Amino acid sequence: MRVWFWRVAFVAAVALQLYGVYAPREAGPHVGIPQIDKIAHCFLFAAVAFTGLKVGVPARWLLGALVANAVVSELVQHWLLPQRDGDPFDALADLAGVALGAWLARYGRGRVPRRTP
Repeated sequence: MRVWFWRVAFVAAVALQLYGVYAPREAGPHVGIPQIDKIAHCFLFAAVAFTGLKVGVPARWLLGALVANAVVSELVQHWLLPQRDGDPFDALADLAGVALGAWLARYGRGRVPRRTP
């Protein structure tokens, strides 16, 4: 696919992920499905990792920032957002999403072009 598509997808994924983890209230509807928020966390982080690698963001920086954000976002939710609660299992779901997105970008259909130093 064209590079502009992946750039737009990356920006959208980042915006959605940041809104999802830093909104003052829990984002999304309450659907009554147990642990659905863990799935959402996983897919939000996977989408950023996958699209970021597709547009050529260096893996070391992107994946490192996502891992840091997984931890920091739960601390922010716990300490600074009174209507949210930090959940270590959400952080684990975030980390699983980072790994999933990186794996899909690397081994899924259409490999990520490697940057030369």
